[in-house]
Amino acid sequence: MRKITGIFFVFIIFTKLFSQEALKSIEEEYYDFLSLQGLAERPTLNYRTLSDSEWKLSADDHIWKDNNLGTKRTIYESDKEATNWFTKGIEKSLKLKVYGPEWFNSYNTAAPYGQNDGGLWQGKGYNTSLTGGVRVEGFGFEGTIKPQVSWSQNKSFDLMPSAYDSEYGYFGVGNIDLVQRYGNESFWNFDFGDSEIRYTWKNFTLGFGTQSPWIGPAWLNPMLGSNNTSTYPKVDLGVRKTNLTFKGINFGDIEGRIWTGKLTESDYFDNDNSNNERMLNGISLAYAPSFIPNLKIGVNRIFITYWRTENLKYIGRLFTLSHSNALSSSGNDEDQKVALNIDWTFPSVGFEVYGELGIDDFTSDEKANPFHTAIYTIGAKQIIPLNLNKISNKLPSLKSELIFEWNNFEMSQDFQLQWNYIGYYGHGFVRQGYTQKGQIIGAGSGYFGNSQYIGYNIYFPKGKVNLFFHRDCPDTNFIYNKANGDMAQGKQSDWYALYETNWSKGIFVDYFLTKSFFVHLGFVDTKIINPNYRIFNHKFDRNEQINLILKYNF
Repeated sequence: MRKITGIFFVFIIFTKLFSQEALKSIEEEYYDFLSLQGLAERPTLNYRTLSDSEWKLSADDHIWKDNNLGTKRTIYESDKEATNWFTKGIEKSLKLKVYGPEWFNSYNTAAPYGQNDGGLWQGKGYNTSLTGGVRVEGFGFEGTIKPQVSWSQNKSFDLMPSAYDSEYGYFGVGNIDLVQRYGNESFWNFDFGDSEIRYTWKNFTLGFGTQSPWIGPAWLNPMLGSNNTSTYPKVDLGVRKTNLTFKGINFGDIEGRIWTGKLTESDYFDNDNSNNERMLNGISLAYAPSFIPNLKIGVNRIFITYWRTENLKYIGRLFTLSHSNALSSSGNDEDQKVALNIDWTFPSVGFEVYGELGIDDFTSDEKANPFHTAIYTIGAKQIIPLNLNKISNKLPSLKSELIFEWNNFEMSQDFQLQWNYIGYYGHGFVRQGYTQKGQIIGAGSGYFGNSQYIGYNIYFPKGKVNLFFHRDCPDTNFIYNKANGDMAQGKQSDWYALYETNWSKGIFVDYFLTKSFFVHLGFVDTKIINPNYRIFNHKFDRNEQINLILKYNF
């Protein structure tokens, strides 16, 4: 009885800490909002997963201070002094964080809609997912279990003629495992989600699991890493955000990660079982100079090959500039992608600006146009105070946030003089492209075209309201290829401006019903222009989505 009482006593006196947050969760986006005001410190420079996303507040007074955003609790902490250099690098404590549970629901009336939703496919009809889990940290070890279980009604809608073995495959030229629809029935899906085991000494870290890395500064459509699709197993090694100080001189912060993962083909691509698995080797490096406050620069590089032991050599190739785009006799075909980024925040005025430049099949001996395969992103965020008390002293002073992002992922004009090109995420030799189980690992909208997003968040003590407008053309390259070389069909003018275009506008309301119980309600109206790329008799669809999230934070 005495032992049980002691354990119970420990659990009611543990201390509260701000903790790791899931990517794109309401908690993480709120902490990012605070960081623009200098009220929170961003935990990463260029590469972040749930385990890396540990936010620390620099002020106790903020709009959501009375809401429970989830806490990591210290169950046990040793009071013994570190005795050597190794034990000085290990935090001697035991900590616990509970995630969720979180229940997501959406309904699409006419077509699939949704991105950055992990293993969930938000097809036409009803879609739902349940996530939850626990994270334990102790003496350098970290263990996270946070799976996702989802169900999609997956009702039928008009498809384009597939270019692959399955009628549900993508319709564009080139090679890409990008599913239009996951079969003709409703289905369940289990995804390991943000689950992993890890060991960290000081800021050096080694882990194995399925946490999806969000790579680069983009808010909506990062080029080389997001949580837009199902997770994939990977092992990673590197150093978390670390300050470099030598002989009293502060040189700034660095961050680096290298990883190898296994990508899997969807069931709706081809009938060749020998190419179902691919190897991803990636590196992410970033630097934040001390002499330019709040500036970050980063570079990310990816090699995709088929899953063969000899292709582990591409781990070494990540550190070289050499690259061959030729089909090798050994079958070690490669797809290489590079993305450079810059991010600069100005907390004194609540402003951030960022940009990203991606190059497909980067090569050091490019003799012509170095931007031959280039795509780009630009974005900005701005904090806007709302002094409502000037209208009435009974109204509070609130803060709002304006977010803008422009993604241009279209082919360069060079390709109109060369050959058909599906886009940044496709490849000639690695037929599935940069995908996992039928969805793109990077950008979830405008992936072979362009995307423009503008959103406005108003934060109040019990939640926030988000109003947004989003226009995207998912595949302008499909039309450009119609006027290209052997792919040309009819007169070029016949295909003028026949892109599929989505015009979406919506409102999301997030509200804490209690300190720990959170509800999200959303409505999105999307006008879909010419979804089947018709020359005559253009079709117009209208999709309405209603979504609901219920979440409880312990």
